[in-house]
Amino acid sequence: MSPSRRAVPLSAATVLALALIVALLQVSRADAAPVSAAAGRLAELAGDAREADGHVYGLTDDTGRTMDAAEIRQAEDGTYLAVYHTVLDDGRFHASVATSTDLVHWTRRHDFGPGTHQATLAKDPAGGWILAFERDPRNHIAIRGYAGLDDLLAGDARRSFDAPLTLSRCAEGTPAITAVRGDTIELTGHYRSGCDIDRQLRATLTDFTTWHAEPDPALDTALRSWGSGGNIGDRSPVTLDGRDLVVIEGQRLRDDFASWRTYIYDPRRSRADLLTLRTHGASTAFANPSVSLLISPSGRPALLVSAFIPQEGAADGEAGQMLFWRSLKD
Repeated sequence: MSPSRRAVPLSAATVLALALIVALLQVSRADAAPVSAAAGRLAELAGDAREADGHVYGLTDDTGRTMDAAEIRQAEDGTYLAVYHTVLDDGRFHASVATSTDLVHWTRRHDFGPGTHQATLAKDPAGGWILAFERDPRNHIAIRGYAGLDDLLAGDARRSFDAPLTLSRCAEGTPAITAVRGDTIELTGHYRSGCDIDRQLRATLTDFTTWHAEPDPALDTALRSWGSGGNIGDRSPVTLDGRDLVVIEGQRLRDDFASWRTYIYDPRRSRADLLTLRTHGASTAFANPSVSLLISPSGRPALLVSAFIPQEGAADGEAGQMLFWRSLKD
């Protein structure tokens, strides 16, 4: 303290006010508002594989290929569909589609070729299917349209489009189809910001000819408020109890696979909340999350959770692709 200045004692009220201000400043943006009821229900359903009606770790198809980053959908006849990728002996990713009747045993139906990965699948209201995936080299988003299920399983695309790189000269990928409205397909994805780090984008494809992509800074900001200093990548939209939500991965530390975490993002509030996933062996890292609403093998409406458990954060016997599903309670 300078001898030329005299300390002035603060009143108790002033001290209390200052303490309150400091406390408020220390509250992160992620804690600033209560979680929505729908997000809370999603967290309860998706948070604990130990409470699931069924589960699988280290998911593979009938040929022994690992089903990494699997996304699950259900056809009108009840057949389960999975799109996923595998690194093969050629050193490249291969995206595939497989079918199942029980969510545990999968039959590979088609390989979409080398350099395809991070696949996503959606029904076309016109009766077909829309597939999107990341394609390399010069990583970009590719979209394919199929007239029906048989065409999808045979890899016979009716329409195709490979998107130009417009936000990054290095890479754009990890697509997720959010809606198919007539001739317009709405997607989300990532772009390699500054050719350095993955950040979020949203895009539209109209009539398989016109592409528009733009950054999604609100989603990036929501995850960075949780300390996601590395890549912000794959995500999965879901509508629960009438509310649109997104399950998304965020990497706390760059180049650290053990630091992948999963979050629930509420677009209406521009807010993310940590989804604490619990497994039977207490794995700690989760990437490429995906959620699906479907009819379970027992015939009940259910929420299915799919996530990749990297070796760096895996408990014994849990590395690789995890699936589990829980019945929706009224």
